[in-house]
Amino acid sequence: MKFAFIHAEKASFPIAPMCRLLGVTRQGYYAYARRPVSARVREEAELCTVIRTIFGETHETYGSPRIMRALRDRGFRVGKRRVERAMRGMGLTPPVPRRHCTTTKRDPTHAVAPNELNRDFAAKRPNERWVTDITYVWTDEGWAYLAVILDLFSRAVVGWALDATLATSLPLAALDSALRRRCPSLGLMHHSDQGCQYTSGRYRQHLATHGITVSMSRRGQCWDNAVAESFFATLKNELVFRRSWHDHYELRNAVFDYIEVFYNRRRLHSSLNYKTPAAVEQEYAAAA
Repeated sequence: MKFAFIHAEKASFPIAPMCRLLGVTRQGYYAYARRPVSARVREEAELCTVIRTIFGETHETYGSPRIMRALRDRGFRVGKRRVERAMRGMGLTPPVPRRHCTTTKRDPTHAVAPNELNRDFAAKRPNERWVTDITYVWTDEGWAYLAVILDLFSRAVVGWALDATLATSLPLAALDSALRRRCPSLGLMHHSDQGCQYTSGRYRQHLATHGITVSMSRRGQCWDNAVAESFFATLKNELVFRRSWHDHYELRNAVFDYIEVFYNRRRLHSSLNYKTPAAVEQEYAAAA
């Protein structure tokens, strides 16, 4: 370790004084400097290079578990502790989650659907169960609101919309986007909280027109819609909280890139055994 320190600092300090200070001989240091790099050191350097590449490719959002799975997919035989040690040594730290606040409010005059989902977040096929929610993001231009719809089978975001209003038109735009993209057959269940946008007549009529079963979380039970809540926590942790946003246009472009390019097609999901939503749906289509 002393020789490695001297070798790293020799451009800044004379070698002889450093050897005296650390209690080693110059002959010993020069013998160390001439010694070829060991296979273990080369392997560790290669591993660190790949870790840094993966960390950059994933928007600097991956922690050691996902980095480890990505490395194994590339042929490296590594454990979680080794990855943690390498990331710590390079100062690679993923963002830390923040607390989440709710935005939708219940209208007591609206009818509420029963909780048909009942926290059963498993699905046997695509377009069997969708969950949806709304969150907010501050920009220099004012608040922006984001509505998303996720498919519980693959955790893919199948529809989303961003606007400056919390009106029912926002989740309706996300719903229309999902319906156009997925063209679901009869039997689809749609789960949301009891926010006034989802209990409104316009939204409920739109669901009924397409033969979609309505399910709603119980009042004050955020865990009834845990998958949607988890997505927003991930989105804010990996994208929103990492910088300030000038206007809605800049935010919309960033959300598009995060959802359509990264989250749906490249991000490894622990709930999917570290596969991407696109890969899960491709495997299902191939098997079918």
